[in-house]
Order: sequence, then C-alpha cells, then structure tokens
Amino acid sequence: MSEYILEMDNICKSFSGVQVLHHVNLKVRKGTLHALMGENGAGKSTLMKILIGAHRADSGTIRFNGEDLEPSTLTVHQALGKGISMIFQELCLVPDMSVAENIFIGREPKIGKTGIVDRKKLIRQTQELLDSFEITFLRPTDSLRGMSTAKMQMIEICKALSYHSKLIIMDEPTSSLTEDECKTLFRIVERLKRNGITFIFISHKMDEIYTVADEMTVLRDGMTIDCKPVNEMPMQELISKMVGREISTFFPPRDSQCGEKLLEVRGLTKAGKFQDISFSVHRGEILGFAGLVGAGRSETMQCIFGLTPGSSGDVYINGQKAHIRTAVDAMKLGIAMVPENRKLEGLYHVQSVKFNSTIEVLEKFINSLMVNSRLEEQITQEFIDKMRTKTPSQEQRVANLSGGNQQKVMIGRWLATDPKILILDEPTRGVDVGAKAEIYEIMNELTKQGVSIIMISSELPEIINMADRVYVMYEGRVTGCIPYQDVSQEAIMKLATLEATEGHDNG
Repeated sequence: MSEYILEMDNICKSFSGVQVLHHVNLKVRKGTLHALMGENGAGKSTLMKILIGAHRADSGTIRFNGEDLEPSTLTVHQALGKGISMIFQELCLVPDMSVAENIFIGREPKIGKTGIVDRKKLIRQTQELLDSFEITFLRPTDSLRGMSTAKMQMIEICKALSYHSKLIIMDEPTSSLTEDECKTLFRIVERLKRNGITFIFISHKMDEIYTVADEMTVLRDGMTIDCKPVNEMPMQELISKMVGREISTFFPPRDSQCGEKLLEVRGLTKAGKFQDISFSVHRGEILGFAGLVGAGRSETMQCIFGLTPGSSGDVYINGQKAHIRTAVDAMKLGIAMVPENRKLEGLYHVQSVKFNSTIEVLEKFINSLMVNSRLEEQITQEFIDKMRTKTPSQEQRVANLSGGNQQKVMIGRWLATDPKILILDEPTRGVDVGAKAEIYEIMNELTKQGVSIIMISSELPEIINMADRVYVMYEGRVTGCIPYQDVSQEAIMKLATLEATEGHDNG
C-alpha cells in the first residue's frame, strides 16, 4: 500500500477558456498536516474544490485511500462518502439555527420512522462532539444569531469533524480565531493526526505553518513549484517560490512625516459595545488599533463611519465638529472604510470587477442618465493596475476571483473615492504574502500623499512594523497608546489582556 493517502496527478482546469491549473501534482502522506502554499490566485482553492467535487477537472487523476476517483465526474456527496471534507474560508452557517442544528443539518437523528427529529439525541451527540474536542465555550442549544465570527469558525470545524473524515481540508481556518482558540484547534489536530486523520492546510500565516505543518507543496500561477518537508524549506525560500521574486523588505520602511491633527474623537460611546473612546489621527499618519477579538475596535470604526449610531461623544474633522449620521455623511467628509468581512459587508459578488470598482464613484462617469463607459473602464483599470489585481477582464464576476484578489478590488473601490481618512479593518486577512507587501507599499504611498490611515489588525507584526502609534483596546475601552519607538508584542498584549485604569495618552 502507498504511503500516500492522496495522490493528485496532472490536474488541469480552465474557466471560460482561461487555464488556472496546469498539470498540478499533490501527494499527501497519511496522518500528516500538509500545507498548500501559494499567492492568491495560485490555484490552491480550485485544486481543493476539485478534490471535494465542487469543481470538475478537465483532466488528470486522483487516488485516495487506495481507490481511484474520477476527477471529471466526482461530486461533493461522493467525496464526503469517501471521507473527504473541507472547511471553507467563508462561513456557511444558518444564523437562526442552534449549534447542534448547524453541525448536523441534513443528518439529524430521527425518532423511529416518523421523520421527526430526536432533539434529545441531537443535543447529546453534539455535546459529546464538543466534549471530545475540549470546546467549553459552546453549548448545543446556543443560537448563532449575534455569535462572534471566531465561535462560528469553531462550529464549522466541528461540523467537518462530525463526518468522521479521513482527510480534512482547512482553508484559512484560523483567520478569525483568538490565540487560545488557535491553540485548541491545533491540539485537536495533533490528536486526530495520531489517530490517522490527515489534514491539508491552506494559510497565509507563515509562523503558523512552520509551527503545525509536516510537509508543504508550493503552487504558483496554477503550477506545482516544489514539495518539501517544512524543516527543509526556510521561510525566505518559501516566499521566493510563492511569489517568483525576492521580497527583500517585506515591511517597507516608514518615513513618517505626520502633519496637523486631521481627525479627533472625544468620548465616543455606544452602550454595550464600547465607551469613552478618545483618540486623534494626524495627516499622513498610520494609526494602529490592536486588541483581542471582541475588544470593540470594529464597532468603534463603524460608528465613526456612520454605519451604526453612537450613544454619546463627538467627532471632529480639521477642528470642526462633524455630524455623521450615515456612511454618506462620512464619505462627504472624506472618510472611507474597508470593512473586515468582504463577503457580507464589502462586495457585490454576482457583479463584475468593474461594477465593484466604481460603485462608490458613479458621479464621476454618469451624467443625466448618460454613462461615460470609457471613463468607467479607465477608473477600473487604474485600480486593477495599482492593486495588481489578477483578473482575466473587467467583466469577470468578483465571486470568481480568489479571496485575496477580492480584497484588492474592495480596497481599490474605496481608494477611488480619494479619501482623506482611510479606515482599514483587517486589510490583509486572507491575503498572500506577496499581496500583503504590495498593500503595505500602497499604504506608505498614500500617507506620503497626506492620507491618514486607521488600521485595525490582529496580526501583530503588521501593527508593529506599519503603525506610527498603536492604540490598544480591551473590553470596549482604550487601555493605552504606544508610540512607535515603544511598540512591541509584549507591550501590546499587556494592554490587550489587562485593563489599564489610567495614564493613557490620547495624543
């Protein structure tokens, strides 16, 4: 018997005449965690969707657990039956159903032949599942309505594990998890590996990969570049193979030339979410906001941008009190916001790249019911080029782009509004290492042009290396402001986990 549980050979796939996979090979050993690495658009998700039957391959072969599968006809139902499951980057849960109902949807235990759901058995099975994976912060009867993204991610993981799969594919499973939740997940993975379960892991978090993975395969431009044990591929070599070029300075040097105070927030409060938030941001400054999931960072920025009303507090632009009741009010004042969740809050997925790139600046090319199509195309192409977005055409549906390229379209859309103040909520979540470097360069260039940036990030390296100052929040309060020269992981985590009572700088 082969030492490999999975062998994918010479897999080819095209969409609308565009070749996205070119004779890709992937071999995964049983009972290991295999990292699938590559830039956004390299073909990782497409390859995995072929493996689970969501896409049909044009050609190639798949051998799983000693059995040949036909990749041109394989279905999702067949793949699940063979023991292959996938946790997608974008959550697929029903918010008005309970934890138990979401995990066992379509597979609920029935009372005899009545077809009636045996709720006691359903709850018992769910509780046994949660207990087996040491998940204590969820109950079978909990509703998903209002639940944090982190908790819903763990439900998706439990759902995949409930199928008793032999191979579990995880596409950015930790993107919304706290540090403790990540540790819980990795403990579960290690236990399952010892029991012979195999994992394919897609992640852009390099440190994470070098901690948990056994082997890795690198894809670039739809082709297999290399496959090695993790300990035989140094990080710099990995990055070079992923992007096809050297990235000598991952974080560009900050040459901050901060000007006058542009935005000031005084005592902003929203009952139950955050309270007494005060800070300022200067022209040409990158102001970082750090904190654990649920600290209130996103909620604060949504209030400033007019998406949700505050209970009290004031916002000042150039020293003048601003009256922001809607996002339109904020945009008129030169504020733009790139939201955290591009699926639910950011993009029109059934529409084209062109539509999504220009929807916020219609007045630039529409006049009295006449559309200047040439100008619309020029605006779109400008931001495709600026963001280095990989798309076959401006007419491509955004839903057909990789997650990272979707993110680039969303950032480009808001840059098209020529903002004075740009709020970026997790701007590089789910974005590959090459695209991250490009986004950082764009941020630097914007600040040189006098744009002020407020950046919320859960990735401490980018906060530490990109921000001129860092505000830290804990349970809805600002617990401190750290100047650039004093920023460190230790300083941030101290303020992010222990509430400071006094002495913070509101700058």
